[in-house]
Amino acid sequence: MMVLAEAGGRLAAQPKPLTVFLAGDSTMAKKLPEKRPETGWGEMLVDFFQDGKVIIDNRAQNGRSTRTFISEGRWQAIVDALRPGDYVFIQFGHNDESKEKTDRYTPPADYRNNLIRFVSEVRDKKATPVLLTPVMRRRFDKEGKLQDTHGEYPDIVRSIAAEYKVALIDMHRSSAAVLAKYGAEESRKLFLQLKPNENPNYPNGIEDNTHFNPLGAKVMASLAVERVRESRLPLVKYLKKRLNH
Repeated sequence: MMVLAEAGGRLAAQPKPLTVFLAGDSTMAKKLPEKRPETGWGEMLVDFFQDGKVIIDNRAQNGRSTRTFISEGRWQAIVDALRPGDYVFIQFGHNDESKEKTDRYTPPADYRNNLIRFVSEVRDKKATPVLLTPVMRRRFDKEGKLQDTHGEYPDIVRSIAAEYKVALIDMHRSSAAVLAKYGAEESRKLFLQLKPNENPNYPNGIEDNTHFNPLGAKVMASLAVERVRESRLPLVKYLKKRLNH
């Protein structure tokens, strides 16, 4: 689709910006004012793309698994909105793996089938699916070693990416490396960690080891962008150049 822009007294055809849709859970989603400073890393992606070239359409939603994203019609809404050349970044796992939360739990086999469906339906619309493994939670043992909480789910994403030749952004491994580098205490700076009365939204304070503050969201978004830079996706050409400091 083209839009018309005034150029030298004439109407010149301009390509309409492509859209990157985000399908995922609360680690990626846009937050309500009453939840700030909690920030989804998907909110920060727009800062890395050239102005006017890419629209980030963040459809990620708190508490959703692949199963509930489908059952609530959220996935179909993305498919219906897709145009050729668009992208869909797909990151689930945090809620799919939650056996104790039966309203959202998705067994591994169903998780795999849902992701395969996502890939197929995006490609049917001549758009590009990009699979992302879930980001790490902040969980360290007594020795200060980072502990994984995602079990087999990240490997399911990796296997689908390999089998179906889908671009993969391995947030699980890259975020693990960052958290390990920060360490048990310093990594608090990336998450929603507040003392009582530090923020009016959280008068009793909060120690959240899953969701990010603005700094953490920015760091996670930068990890995703670096993986895009390393890929062969045409999306690379719309990224802003790295700033030299």
